[in-house]
Amino acid sequence: MHTLTLPEHLLLVFAAFCAGAIDAIGGGGGLLIVPALLATGLPPHLALGTNKGQSCFGSFAAAIRYARAGLIDRDTARITFPTAFLGAVVGTSLVLVIRPEALRPLVLVLLIAAAVLVTSLRPNPRGEPGGPRGRAWLAAGLIALVIGAYDGFFGPGAGTFFIAGFVVFLRLKMARASAEAKVANFASNIAAAAIFAERGVVVWSIALPMAGAQLLGGFLGAHLAVRRGDRLIRGVVLAVVVALVLKVGRDLYLGR
Repeated sequence: MHTLTLPEHLLLVFAAFCAGAIDAIGGGGGLLIVPALLATGLPPHLALGTNKGQSCFGSFAAAIRYARAGLIDRDTARITFPTAFLGAVVGTSLVLVIRPEALRPLVLVLLIAAAVLVTSLRPNPRGEPGGPRGRAWLAAGLIALVIGAYDGFFGPGAGTFFIAGFVVFLRLKMARASAEAKVANFASNIAAAAIFAERGVVVWSIALPMAGAQLLGGFLGAHLAVRRGDRLIRGVVLAVVVALVLKVGRDLYLGR
């Protein structure tokens, strides 16, 4: 069993709180957590599994706060939750067949495209999905399925991609998109965490203390997003995209 010192535990708890807040607003919490777990000496497969084990608590808290603010449409959530869950199950299974590293060049292009679209597109003024209701639900389901699969297969920036997808294809305001993204991201996190736990690669003695911090951070981040609105969310999304582009680009350059 991998054991940590008290300072290492405290560092991870603090990182989980910050990651939960950032992820609740614009996605990208894994950018903090995975490196922090690796820095404590945790092997990569345990770091990835432990990250999923604790991150679902933050997405759950954020989804609750957004729901209390009336930003989550229950009918849409009934579609995105199961499809994102299914996508993550499929995506996690694909890891056994395809090397995730093959996605890096495509991910770089998609991240840049997402940043451009999020900053240039104007959402529906009413903040509701554009077009016929049935077509909007179909689009939401496809977004959740595809990005859920990406989250289970590769992962970096899945929350940000959820937000970008809902803004681009449903023309939602940033606050609504971030809220709907947390429902789908919660589902994909649960699916991935369950599979990782079944494989024994979640270190619960590390994940559970971090989970409490994720709950607080996720709730705080969603609260700030509700209060500050689209401007804050757009800024965090762009910052996360820049960080992801730098990380994925560096890993691609170094051949990792």
